[in-house]
Amino acid sequence: MKKFFPVYVRVPLIFFIGFALMEYFIDSGDKPAFIKYPMVSVFLFVFLFVLVAIEITLSAVNKVLYQLMSPEEKAKLDYENSLSLTESTWFKELMHKLTKTEPMEKEGELLMDHDYDGIKELDNNLPPWWVGLFYICIIFGAIYLIHYEILGGDDQETELKKEMAQAKIDVDEYLKTAPDLMDEKTVVLLTDAESLATGKEIFMTNCLACHRADAGGQIGPNLTDDKWILGGGIKNVFHTITNGGRDGKGMVSWKTNGMKPKDIQKVASYILSLQGSNPKDPKEAEGEVWVDESAPKKTRPQILQKIVQKLKNKNHVKFTRRSF
Repeated sequence: MKKFFPVYVRVPLIFFIGFALMEYFIDSGDKPAFIKYPMVSVFLFVFLFVLVAIEITLSAVNKVLYQLMSPEEKAKLDYENSLSLTESTWFKELMHKLTKTEPMEKEGELLMDHDYDGIKELDNNLPPWWVGLFYICIIFGAIYLIHYEILGGDDQETELKKEMAQAKIDVDEYLKTAPDLMDEKTVVLLTDAESLATGKEIFMTNCLACHRADAGGQIGPNLTDDKWILGGGIKNVFHTITNGGRDGKGMVSWKTNGMKPKDIQKVASYILSLQGSNPKDPKEAEGEVWVDESAPKKTRPQILQKIVQKLKNKNHVKFTRRSF
């Protein structure tokens, strides 16, 4: 066996197998393990040294044993070493275990009675590897039948649909925590003070010239009333700021002017927080009243309560239930 795998093949092969296993099982990130962890390099060096030492020791032992052999044993060993791979004893024994073939001298005992125009048939045993695969296929077929036909397991098309549905869920979850990948479909309204304060700073820096500091409108429309040219709500306002207003006379696209989606979300949320703030000398309302179709419908008592609250804030009038 050693003749077919000499020492200059065995040692590098075993060393690189050990090296590959260490790189596979040791988590070293984007760097090789033997570079990131110096102890791995030390271990590999010791491993190579031990391999070479073992080969030298075995070679010395074999030479001593050869000298202690009788002339007949030396001749037999030399004969074995002179044989090719297919003629070697261990190879023949291995092939016999795999195929269970009978020698040519016993073919007469294996002949069957069938004779087709002089063609005769041998009653050879099936190769064990073939028989093993045959039984494995039977077991696999039984498991397959039970799993898919009896227990109703998912087929490939069903598995694909489930994986695609799960992938969409995973993408949506990722977009929620990745603000730079936010769009008008995933944006949500922010109401915390910190986000609104940041949105106000962005508004004062970029939107003041066209909409005034109180958002009452100047070149651009009034942002405090309930009418919108391109739709209200966080999704529409986010879309308008991102992609710009009407062609030729609307606002520029702030996406192309370097504003990040998370900043657009904050300034859009700040603008919506100014609804009903009644700035001084506001610009005349433009567009149409926008109604959020996805919002739950308000009941009559809720509408009346809202009207009462507005009247209270405006006229400081005290109302009772008898007023209605």
